[in-house]
Amino acid sequence: MTSIAEVSTHWPSPVSLAERQHDLGLTDAELRRYIRGFGLSRICWDEEVTEKELLLSALEKLPSLRGAEERVRFLIRARTLRAPSPYPHSALQEIRREAGLRHARTFALTEHACASGLLAVEVAGMLLAEEGDPEALALILTGEKALTRETQFVPGVGATGEATAAVLVAASGTRDRVRGFATRTVSTGHPKMVMTPEAARAFRGMYADVLTEVIGEAVDAAGLTMDEIALVLPHNVNRVAWTKLADRLGTRTERVLLDNVPRTGHCFGADPFVNYVTACELGRLRPGDHYLMVAVGLGACFAAMVVEH
Repeated sequence: MTSIAEVSTHWPSPVSLAERQHDLGLTDAELRRYIRGFGLSRICWDEEVTEKELLLSALEKLPSLRGAEERVRFLIRARTLRAPSPYPHSALQEIRREAGLRHARTFALTEHACASGLLAVEVAGMLLAEEGDPEALALILTGEKALTRETQFVPGVGATGEATAAVLVAASGTRDRVRGFATRTVSTGHPKMVMTPEAARAFRGMYADVLTEVIGEAVDAAGLTMDEIALVLPHNVNRVAWTKLADRLGTRTERVLLDNVPRTGHCFGADPFVNYVTACELGRLRPGDHYLMVAVGLGACFAAMVVEH
């Protein structure tokens, strides 16, 4: 059974949404709406730091990786954006060399947008199972640099931050075992991150229905009910979206970890893992608890994973 062996994260210094109002093109009325209604008061964002530095900062906080570099057989970059740099430059290959992961086969997952991080855990588990070596590990890096205005802000949804996560995965283990996973890709007629008005309307129209169904599939696959899910670790879009969805799922809003929404913004595929680290720090997860990780990517991709702590 696939196990999440360890997770570490890195956050750039937070800045207030008000400080970024001009850069994001927000009117005063829109700013008030995002702060008061959506609960998006701060974003972890740093114009000076490179994506490579953000990812290495998360990776370097994995104590279990020290001395186990040769056990890492797969280095997986779970991306939202397809092409961060011109070919053949690759920050991921530089990270592989600098981190001493000389036995790791390296590739990226991109076509699930912000849901790529959860997909990467599922893919890592399958690849490790085929390896047949119980000591083998996979390392997933997710979260990225928001370089343009289009990637820094999703109209009507929220602002993006630059927190990153490093996720160490094993084929089996005694902690954080994956019990159920579901994913679905639904066409909006426009596969790009910056959607047309028609695609955006289609996405909003399907969002709650499809996400509810995918969550139900993951919970069913784990042989559980929503009442048995101790905590939901969401993608940090905004407070309003998750308040509505919690009601639809029949669970209390208090079971959805929303602490990071006003502190980080939506950090691409890193959100569920950032929230996992926060949940552990706050003592919100006990041994044996089942938690639900959720992510949605524009385009549109939906993913949900049930894990036993």
